[in-house]
Amino acid sequence: MNLNIEPIKNWFGFTRRERRSTFTMLLIIVLIILLRYTIPDTLIALEDTSGIISAAQKHTDPSVRKSTYSEKPVTSDLKIRAGLKKPGYTKKLMQQKTKIDINTSDSATIVRLPGIGPVLSARIIKYRHLLGGFAAIEQLKEVYGLKPETFEMIKGRVIADSTQITRISINIATYKEIIRLPYFEKYEVTAILKYRELKGRITGIKDLTDNKLITIEKSFKVRPYLKFE
Repeated sequence: MNLNIEPIKNWFGFTRRERRSTFTMLLIIVLIILLRYTIPDTLIALEDTSGIISAAQKHTDPSVRKSTYSEKPVTSDLKIRAGLKKPGYTKKLMQQKTKIDINTSDSATIVRLPGIGPVLSARIIKYRHLLGGFAAIEQLKEVYGLKPETFEMIKGRVIADSTQITRISINIATYKEIIRLPYFEKYEVTAILKYRELKGRITGIKDLTDNKLITIEKSFKVRPYLKFE
């Protein structure tokens, strides 16, 4: 059975060009409808990736990196680098690294300390010989002519290595060897020698304080300089 479509074509009255135009319009309408349902999903996807794009910009855009680091606390490494640029920081760091040992330094080294001239340097070394070495840097205050303000200037730049101290063997030392220590008075040395003669061996600092040979206050000063073997 043959279907005659000629009447239909005549009813519409379209030419070949008009049919093509109509088909094109229908295709555009279909595309618009398809885009109507696909564009929102695409926009959502773009919004979801905005965080990734922003993160990537922070690593590639110098202006973004600058604003980001200014809002967040700097790391400890950045603090150290920033600190090196602060006035006085480098000087303080160098002072900490250049502390001198007042028990081993010579006069030329000691004289480099602030407020210490050749005279004070010589006195420090002389007092060090009398003591047998410094047990603590506070003993520098006992050096004749060293002012408190001078000590405040140098205390952060010196150390006292107590292992360098020359100790007195209290059980065999002579009067001259004991009296060499500036903390002892003549009568105390005489009493120690007398006690040693009568009682024999001195076993420790407690023997000296319990028998009133020296005061408890004095014992703290002389303890680092005595040995009882």
